[in-house]
Amino acid sequence: MKITKKEVEYVADLACMEISEEEKEIFTRQLDSILSYMEKLNQLDTKDIEPTSHVLQTDNVFREDKVKPSLPQDEALANAPDKKNGFFRVPRVIEEN
Repeated sequence: MKITKKEVEYVADLACMEISEEEKEIFTRQLDSILSYMEKLNQLDTKDIEPTSHVLQTDNVFREDKVKPSLPQDEALANAPDKKNGFFRVPRVIEEN
């Protein structure tokens, strides 16, 4: 599949990107190379290959939930730069009307 400079310009426009003439040439060559490689891959016989989402087998690595005591409030606030009444104080981000 041969990709054209016009198609690269179209994709850049969809992505709201401004690219120079030099970049258009580079991207045209690169995308054409990628698509040519994909054409080679499409020629492979994969009818007996099971589809996968990962190259390696993955297993669930979650641990069992265990109830544990929480971090004490004074310890949680120990490094807070500003605190008041047992809470973190942060700058106001929503102004009142």
